Amino acid sequence: MTSEITLFVNPTAGRGRGAHAAQPAASALRDAGFSVRTVLGEDADDALRRAREAVAGGTGALIAVGGDGMMSLALQAVAGTLTPLGVVAVGTGNDFARALGMPIRDPAAAGQLAAEALKGDAVREIDLGRVGERWFGSVLASGFDSRVNDRGNRMRWVGGRFKYDLAILAELAAFKPITYRMGLDGGPFREVEATLIAVGNGSTYGGGMRICADAVMDDGLFDVTVVGDCSRATLLKVFPKVYKGTHLGHPAVTVHRVSSIALEAVGVTAYADGEPLGALPLTATCVPGAARVLGASRTTGD
Repeated sequence: MTSEITLFVNPTAGRGRGAHAAQPAASALRDAGFSVRTVLGEDADDALRRAREAVAGGTGALIAVGGDGMMSLALQAVAGTLTPLGVVAVGTGNDFARALGMPIRDPAAAGQLAAEALKGDAVREIDLGRVGERWFGSVLASGFDSRVNDRGNRMRWVGGRFKYDLAILAELAAFKPITYRMGLDGGPFREVEATLIAVGNGSTYGGGMRICADAVMDDGLFDVTVVGDCSRATLLKVFPKVYKGTHLGHPAVTVHRVSSIALEAVGVTAYADGEPLGALPLTATCVPGAARVLGASRTTGD
């Protein structure tokens, strides 16, 4: 294991927390005897290029500092390689870190955890989802939730869970069920009238909403949560339960555990790890052991 570590930083994450978080994380790594090199990038594409160069160059680890968007970029660089990923979660949602039981908004603790994991070889192999060439670690959202995500991303003036609560209320006004065609594990397509279909490698999205509450990140399977066709009134009752994961017991909700899923629907954009993925149709595959994460616990959710 080389002693040079790459700190992959989004300085604008969490309304500027990323820039402040880099220093205590770097200090913890340096105090443990590691040489730290920082990668910023002029934009997302440039940052990803630089991160991939660091991985290809043999860096001992890629330590991502930021929110779920930064974790998503880092996964594109380390997926399918032996380079471990460290997580310093200082963004708005932090769902990837939350599903792995990692410190949230505590960069010194996260940096120390990464350093200790590197010294003790405490690396957990996790599965990732893959759509084409794109990898995701947490949840792929489609339907009502992806529309909430889209609206939430436009609400720059508010952050965290409250942003998504407001976006949910706004989207309810335009709510209509969606006609999906869904194929599981390469099987025949079936038509499903649903409010949303969420494909979970991890358990949460939207800053702690446990949409796929029982998802395990190293079992080789997705948890697919289907919220069926329901009224606005029913949706208002069901959706708040998502924060505790108790929505899974509602009769309108079904869960499938599969290694791949194909989805088709008209006018639906998918999000993965909170980032726009593109319009349906798509096929997502769970790839076992696709990434190695430093110091991650084996708990799901928080």
